[in-house]
Amino acid sequence: MTPRVYGIGNPLIDIIVQVTEDDLSRLGLHKGTMHLIDEDRREELLSFIEGKATAYSCGGSCPNTIITLASFGISAAAAGMVGRDEFSTIYRTRLKELGVVDQLGSCEAPTGSSIILISPDSERTMNTYLGANRQFGPNDINPDMISKADFFHFTGYMWDTDSQKASILAAISIAETAGTHISFDIADPFAVSRNRFAFLELISQHADIVFANKEEARILFDNYDAYECARSMGKLCRTAVIKNGKLGSFICHEGKMWNIPVKGKEPLDTTGAGDIYAAGFLLGRCRDFSPYESGLIASFLAGEIIAQRGAQFTDTKTTALKKMIADQAWKL
Repeated sequence: MTPRVYGIGNPLIDIIVQVTEDDLSRLGLHKGTMHLIDEDRREELLSFIEGKATAYSCGGSCPNTIITLASFGISAAAAGMVGRDEFSTIYRTRLKELGVVDQLGSCEAPTGSSIILISPDSERTMNTYLGANRQFGPNDINPDMISKADFFHFTGYMWDTDSQKASILAAISIAETAGTHISFDIADPFAVSRNRFAFLELISQHADIVFANKEEARILFDNYDAYECARSMGKLCRTAVIKNGKLGSFICHEGKMWNIPVKGKEPLDTTGAGDIYAAGFLLGRCRDFSPYESGLIASFLAGEIIAQRGAQFTDTKTTALKKMIADQAWKL
């Protein structure tokens, strides 16, 4: 099968736990961001949450987007690196169940994991142990799949190691030669802080579609106004998407602006909301919907994911949502 969307990301086993604001303070964590951790810190956090109710799922920002696309009937491939352990078996099995084209490599390092701490305001603080993901490099990509795909999708998290960054740059070169659209989800404020100028160059020189939330956009453009950030980014790439939390999102496509309203419910868990938004937008574009309509689908799906725990829909929920999308409930 030739996937329409080829994604490179960090496959992670998500360990999701409810915590208090005091817990975050005691752990010295900055709420709402992603922290890269080593094995010692991972063991410390696992010890801290021992005894708390936990949930496990297959995650990672780009994989969440790819899994959602495949669940909704868009052929999609997930590339990344896992270990040769129990977590990797769980991950591959789930990808197969969902119809994702498995492009994961294997190595001796442990499969990556993310300890996701959910605070009472439903914000998520991620503590990511990359593990095997650090071993992913240019030789692990599939040039043929990239060149035949409609979209190549990746996130800013891939700039955290030189080998992963090199793999993305190699994939971008292949995509540009083949005419594959390049979709970039910035994904994390700290990633922007570490790579601001590199990201601005990446957006202006290579990206067709760029997703950012209001905080990422603020750091990128030194501007607190999400609308103005969308205008600024829209001057650098063909389609700029700025997610503005409860106020909806802005889309600037070839100079035209839309304000996309929130489609959703009271948030229970914001884990993966941005990943699902990206999936909804790419879903719309794969089905030849306009950028505005794709934004409505994206907002609709993101609104549904925050009303549940975890970053992926159950099979039953996916079936119901597919019918709602077919019935154009996202327009209501």
